[in-house]
Amino acid sequence: MRTRSYCVLLPSRFLVFLTGAVLAVAAEADEKPGYTDTPMLPDSEWRVHDRERPQPPSVTPGATAADPPSDAIVLFDGTNLDAWEGGTAEAIEDGAFNIVKTSGLTTKQKFGDCQLHIEWATPAEADGNAMNWGNSGVFFQGLYELQVIESRACHIYADGIAGSIYGQVPPLVNPCREPGQWQSFDAVFLAPKFEGDQLVEPARMTVFYNGVLVLYHAKVLGATRHKTLPSYSVPAETGPLVLQQHHSAVRFRNIWVRPLTLDQ
Repeated sequence: MRTRSYCVLLPSRFLVFLTGAVLAVAAEADEKPGYTDTPMLPDSEWRVHDRERPQPPSVTPGATAADPPSDAIVLFDGTNLDAWEGGTAEAIEDGAFNIVKTSGLTTKQKFGDCQLHIEWATPAEADGNAMNWGNSGVFFQGLYELQVIESRACHIYADGIAGSIYGQVPPLVNPCREPGQWQSFDAVFLAPKFEGDQLVEPARMTVFYNGVLVLYHAKVLGATRHKTLPSYSVPAETGPLVLQQHHSAVRFRNIWVRPLTLDQ
């Protein structure tokens, strides 16, 4: 079938009308949507649907939930330990690092409120007793420990298994995989708040362990201790992330962190 095209000549007054309509639509699109006469939100400088309220910054997510988004700080991508103190390239094995080949790792950068992704694997065979097989830990601010230890083939006390705030809060459930398999923590840490030396808000943790919620806004009672009560003896709102070397060949990989600004 043959098709024909036609050209229609419009009077100039119609062209002026159409041009004006297009400009009006464009001007309307440029206006900020929202309102200026709605009620003020409680404890906020913004109104309901406030037209002047800034839009959140755009972030490109990772290809999977384990991949770092565009605003993450990558602490270990399998190639080097440049973001850390306490380790050398000899600790890196097949895209992971073996913590026992370090003196324990401390980030050069300090963090307060943050989101952390970290993957870890205990040795497939026991390299110590129940208290030591796969024993390590993630310390927020170098003080508050999210426990890493073999917790499928053996268990220690409830507030010391993997996914616990060590010595304080057990995980809600135990989703640990078999020894030697890769595990993951996705944690949100809220730093403690101080006025001078006085604690006004304790630290809190929310943790997904292998994708399973195991801690929800759990209160941190203080800096981690063994066989004694924790306390807030260091009035700091930021600090490094520390990975504990506890004489077991625990491997780590794919570590990234997002500093959070939560006062909005």
